[in-house]
This record gives sequence, structure tokens and C-alpha cells, in this order.
Amino acid sequence: MNTPDIRVEKGHAEPEEVAAITAVLLARAAAAPSDTQPHRAHPKAGWRRLEREPGFRAPHSWH
Repeated sequence: MNTPDIRVEKGHAEPEEVAAITAVLLARAAAAPSDTQPHRAHPKAGWRRLEREPGFRAPHSWH
């Protein structure tokens, strides 16, 4: 198992630079979320995108 966990795609990173970015990423991953997002009661948006609506809607329809 000699495959590295982090690979530099462009340029050249020294081992110290890779160790520093690894430490930052691990610290961010281990940190507890400071603010929790409230759960939304409606999973869908309350508005409609007109380009996704059918071209004709009957005047007597409930939609």
C-alpha cells in the first residue's frame, strides 16, 4: 500500500508543505460544527421556475 493519501496535481510541494496542509485539513475535519442549520419544514422551494412549467395552464385548473 504505497499510494499516497494526498497528491499534488500541479507544481511541486515539499514534504513540509504537504504535512502542513494535511494538519489543517485534519483539524478542520475534527472540529465540531459551530452553528447548526435549522431543519426546514418545506424541502422544496415555494416558487416555481417558469421554464419548467408546461406552456399552457387551463384557467379553471387548480394548479
